[in-house]
Amino acid sequence: MVVSQYEVFLINLDPTIGHEIKKSRPCVIISPNEMNKFISTVIIAPMTTKSHSYPTRVELTFQSKKGWIVLDQIRTVDKIRLIKKLGKIESKTITKVKQVIQEMLVD
Repeated sequence: MVVSQYEVFLINLDPTIGHEIKKSRPCVIISPNEMNKFISTVIIAPMTTKSHSYPTRVELTFQSKKGWIVLDQIRTVDKIRLIKKLGKIESKTITKVKQVIQEMLVD
Protein backbone atom coordinates (compact mmCIF):
# COMPACT_ATOMS: atom_id res chain seq x y z
CA MET A 1 0.00 0.00 0.00
CA VAL A 2 1.34 3.43 -0.97
CA VAL A 3 1.07 5.86 1.94
CA SER A 4 2.19 9.50 1.96
CA GLN A 5 2.96 11.86 4.80
CA TYR A 6 -0.01 14.00 5.90
CA GLU A 7 -2.60 11.78 4.26
CA VAL A 8 -5.56 10.78 6.39
CA PHE A 9 -6.52 7.12 6.65
CA LEU A 10 -9.28 5.34 8.50
CA ILE A 11 -7.27 3.11 10.85
CA ASN A 12 -8.31 0.35 13.24
CA LEU A 13 -6.63 1.27 16.55
CA ASP A 14 -8.03 -1.63 18.59
CA PRO A 15 -7.01 -3.30 20.80
CA THR A 16 -5.95 -0.51 23.14
CA ILE A 17 -5.13 -0.23 26.83
CA GLY A 18 -6.08 2.44 29.35
CA HIS A 19 -6.53 5.94 27.97
CA GLU A 20 -5.27 5.23 24.44
CA ILE A 21 -7.65 6.45 21.74
CA LYS A 22 -9.82 3.52 20.68
CA LYS A 23 -11.76 2.15 17.69
CA SER A 24 -11.44 2.78 13.97
CA ARG A 25 -10.97 6.48 13.28
CA PRO A 26 -9.28 8.91 10.92
CA CYS A 27 -5.56 9.30 11.57
CA VAL A 28 -2.89 11.50 10.00
CA ILE A 29 0.24 9.79 8.69
CA ILE A 30 3.17 11.73 10.15
CA SER A 31 6.04 9.39 9.25
CA PRO A 32 8.21 10.61 6.34
CA ASN A 33 7.70 9.22 2.84
CA GLU A 34 11.17 7.61 2.86
CA MET A 35 10.04 5.48 5.81
CA ASN A 36 6.54 4.87 4.43
CA LYS A 37 7.96 3.48 1.20
CA PHE A 38 10.22 0.82 2.72
CA ILE A 39 8.87 -0.11 6.16
CA SER A 40 5.68 -2.04 6.94
CA THR A 41 4.74 0.36 9.75
CA VAL A 42 3.70 4.03 9.78
CA ILE A 43 3.71 6.69 12.48
CA ILE A 44 0.26 8.19 12.97
CA ALA A 45 -1.62 10.76 15.01
CA PRO A 46 -5.29 9.95 15.66
CA MET A 47 -8.05 12.46 15.02
CA THR A 48 -11.10 13.10 17.17
CA THR A 49 -14.19 15.29 17.08
CA LYS A 50 -14.51 15.32 20.88
CA SER A 51 -11.71 17.18 22.61
CA HIS A 52 -10.65 20.25 24.48
CA SER A 53 -8.14 22.78 23.24
CA TYR A 54 -4.83 21.37 24.51
CA PRO A 55 -1.41 22.64 23.38
CA THR A 56 -0.68 19.16 21.98
CA ARG A 57 -3.76 19.13 19.72
CA VAL A 58 -4.22 20.84 16.37
CA GLU A 59 -7.71 22.00 15.48
CA LEU A 60 -8.90 21.45 11.92
CA THR A 61 -11.88 20.96 9.67
CA PHE A 62 -11.69 17.74 7.66
CA GLN A 63 -14.48 16.56 5.37
CA SER A 64 -16.74 19.32 6.76
CA LYS A 65 -16.26 18.12 10.36
CA LYS A 66 -14.51 20.13 13.06
CA GLY A 67 -11.99 18.12 15.04
CA TRP A 68 -8.49 17.80 16.41
CA ILE A 69 -5.30 15.96 15.53
CA VAL A 70 -4.21 14.37 18.80
CA LEU A 71 -0.42 14.72 18.78
CA ASP A 72 -0.13 13.55 22.39
CA GLN A 73 -1.28 10.10 21.15
CA ILE A 74 1.31 9.58 18.37
CA ARG A 75 1.98 5.88 17.79
CA THR A 76 3.38 3.42 15.30
CA VAL A 77 1.00 0.96 13.63
CA ASP A 78 1.37 -1.78 11.05
CA LYS A 79 -0.02 -0.89 7.62
CA ILE A 80 -2.39 -3.87 7.99
CA ARG A 81 -4.44 -1.62 10.32
CA LEU A 82 -5.08 0.92 7.52
CA ILE A 83 -8.63 0.51 6.22
CA LYS A 84 -8.97 3.21 3.55
CA LYS A 85 -7.57 6.56 2.46
CA LEU A 86 -9.82 9.51 3.31
CA GLY A 87 -7.81 12.45 1.94
CA LYS A 88 -5.03 14.81 3.01
CA ILE A 89 -4.84 17.65 5.52
CA GLU A 90 -4.45 21.25 4.27
CA SER A 91 -1.05 22.95 4.11
CA LYS A 92 -1.92 25.39 6.93
CA THR A 93 -2.74 22.42 9.16
CA ILE A 94 0.52 20.69 8.16
CA THR A 95 2.41 23.79 9.31
CA LYS A 96 0.62 23.74 12.69
CA VAL A 97 1.30 20.00 13.10
CA LYS A 98 5.03 20.54 12.45
CA GLN A 99 5.15 23.41 14.96
CA VAL A 100 3.47 21.40 17.72
CA ILE A 101 5.65 18.32 17.11
CA GLN A 102 8.75 20.51 17.27
CA GLU A 103 7.58 22.11 20.53
CA MET A 104 6.80 18.68 21.99
CA LEU A 105 9.90 16.76 20.96
CA VAL A 106 12.73 19.19 20.21
CA ASP A 107 14.27 20.99 23.16
